Amino acid sequence: QVQFAESGGGLVQAGGTLTLSCEISRGALSGYPMAWLRQAPGKDREVVARIYWNDDATEYSDEVKGRFTMSSVISSDGIWKSVSLQMTSLKPEDTGVYYCNQVDRNMPIWNGWGQGTQVTVSS
Repeated sequence: QVQFAESGGGLVQAGGTLTLSCEISRGALSGYPMAWLRQAPGKDREVVARIYWNDDATEYSDEVKGRFTMSSVISSDGIWKSVSLQMTSLKPEDTGVYYCNQVDRNMPIWNGWGQGTQVTVSS
């Protein structure tokens, strides 16, 4: 079972910047992307960013495109090690708990969720 450990959240004013990190235990699959998911208060988790193992390509939801940048660290033997999410020009609507997981399209693959990291953006 793959497990994730997120960190880096905090309280920031609108327009500010935060960088989140996620450590990934062994066992993640090479054929599926890693994703950051956001759970806003009272809402379901949604994918905001994905990164692919083979070519480092990234995809973003419309809400965060142009403001968030996802990156990854993969070991020399092709093992997922960590992912990060640099968030700039933060808005109050970015508030939520951020999780990472591997996804099949937008469906999380692993049940070993981390505790997430809280991001709160004040106006």
